[in-house]
This record gives sequence, structure tokens and C-alpha cells, in this order.
Amino acid sequence: MHPILEDRRRLALYLLAWLLAGVLLTIGLQSEAEWLTSAAVLLPLCLLYSFIGLSTWYLCRAFPIDANARLSTLVVVQVAAAATVSAIWLSIGYLWAGALDGLVADLGAQPFYARQRPALFVVGALLYWLAAAGHYMLIAFEASREADVRAFQQTVLAREAELKALRAQIDPHFIFNSLHSISALTATDAAAARKMCILLADFLRDTLRLGSNARIPFADEWALAERFLAIEQIRLGSRLQISRETDPHAVGCEVPPLVLQPLVENAVVHGVAQLVDGGTIRMTARREGSTLTITVENPCDPDRLQSRGVGLGLDLLRKRLTNEFGVSGAVRAEERAGLFRVEVRIPVAI
Repeated sequence: MHPILEDRRRLALYLLAWLLAGVLLTIGLQSEAEWLTSAAVLLPLCLLYSFIGLSTWYLCRAFPIDANARLSTLVVVQVAAAATVSAIWLSIGYLWAGALDGLVADLGAQPFYARQRPALFVVGALLYWLAAAGHYMLIAFEASREADVRAFQQTVLAREAELKALRAQIDPHFIFNSLHSISALTATDAAAARKMCILLADFLRDTLRLGSNARIPFADEWALAERFLAIEQIRLGSRLQISRETDPHAVGCEVPPLVLQPLVENAVVHGVAQLVDGGTIRMTARREGSTLTITVENPCDPDRLQSRGVGLGLDLLRKRLTNEFGVSGAVRAEERAGLFRVEVRIPVAI
């Protein structure tokens, strides 16, 4: 369907524009004492031309202006179409003028029309080219909008694909580190290793269940992180201490799954576990307006050797949040005086 006919308001504005064109044509072609005759003949003809002009949409689509179009062919087609449409319009005008003289005596519609026929033929061709130019602009606008929609859809699909790839990288990262923890524990405490296997099974079950959702309550994310820390406390014992502080307004926030998990895992594996005396992991969560801020602090050995896995979870989390929310700087990490601090800022619904 023609784009103008799809919207009543758009059609009303289109007809109003043609009515104004008819008024200008009436004023331009009338002579003294002929204003009524001019209006009676030309205003209906202009409204009729408004619908005839809609046909240019289909011709413009058949012969678009693009890199592959031949200018000579385009000019010949549009000139021939303008002459044909103008001739048809004049024929209808002749019949309309005769009908007016039959309905209203002494109106003089046919004599008026006969005098103005050459000028109307030129006007008809000009109106056709004006309509064609407008339709070419409309086609260009529609093509630009469709291109923007396709580009947006491709961006969304690419972002979703990258998020899936990042999640696929994160899940093995969790599992491998957890299995290494169990492996280390089996050499010192078999009973604790069995208990840790049971806790790990529950942890992985919750990880798979929550990880399949686009958003989860922050309370569930917090509980998942605490379960991981409970597993690590079996291995590290009193060396691992936990300090928690949660804003009550932050508990109900909807967040992407597994955003807190890489933070606590990094704090344990590359922080507390590397220290002979261990240390305390401090976790805070607070909500300020439409932003949820999560902070995790842990002591670390400033002289430790940097392994390949250090920062992998944080880097994947940074990419996830950047792709999902379109903002950079969502994850900030700094190390100062033996203290490693990570701050994550997540946009949430108000």
C-alpha cells in the first residue's frame, strides 16, 4: 500500500497541500469576474490530481535513482509519464467543465477551460514532476529507515551472540577453578572434599538454573556468591573471613546473572588464597537511584607472580556489561597498598 494511504493524518495533510495548490492555481489563472468559474473548475481538478499523483510512487519504485540507474532512461520515462498524466488530466477536466456548464447556466466553464488548456497542460506536467520528486524523497527516506532498522537488528544479534560466547567462556572458568580447589583439598581432608563436592553440585545446579535467565533478583545472585564462598571456606578454613553489607533497596534489583560470582572468585583465588595468613573479603551493595553499585575488596600479595588466569573473570564481566548496557567503565578495578578493590556499576530499573 502507498505510505500516504496507510495513515489518515498523513493523507489529510497531503490533500490539504493539494487544496492549497489548487487555490494558488485558481488565483493565478483567473481573470476579472472569473474567480467563481476558476474555482469551480480548478479546485476539484487539483484534488483529483492529488490521487493521480499517488501513482508516481509505483513508477518511481520501478525506476529508482541509484548507482545502477541510467539517467537517460529515467528522464525519458518521467517525461513520457508527465505528458501522459497531464493529457489524461486535461481530458477529465474537459468533461468536468462540460458537466459544470450543464449544471450551472452561464458559468462559462468550457470557454474558460479552453483558454487555459495550454497553461494547464504545462501545470499538469510540472505537478507530476513535483510529485515524482516528492516520492523519490519519500523512497529515499523509507530506504534509510529500513537500513537503520536492519543495522540495529544486526547489532542486537551480534551483541546477543557475543554475550552467549562470553557466558560460554565464564562457565568453564568457574568449574575449572572449583575442581582445582577440590583436588587440592583431597590431599589433606577427604571428608571435607566429599562435603565440598556436594556443595559444589548444588552450586553448579543453581549456576545453570540462574545463568539461563536474562535477569535475576540480586538476592539470588548474592546467595549464589555466598554458596561459593562457603565452599572455599571448607578449603581455606579460618584463613578466609567474610564481611557483608547490603542495602535493603539493592536486594530486589534485577541484574544479569553471574555478575558477582567472578568478583568473589577472583578475590579468593588470586587474593586471600595466596596469603599465608589469609584475610577478609568485604562485599557491599548499595543502590543510588537507577544504579546498583557492587564493591568487593580483598587483601592481596603485592609481590605475587601474575598468572595467565588473573583478571580473566573481570575482563569477561567487563565485556558482558559493556555489550549488554552499552556503557564503558562499568567495572573498575584498582590495587593499592596490598588491597585489591573492584567496583561494578549496573543500571537498574527505577
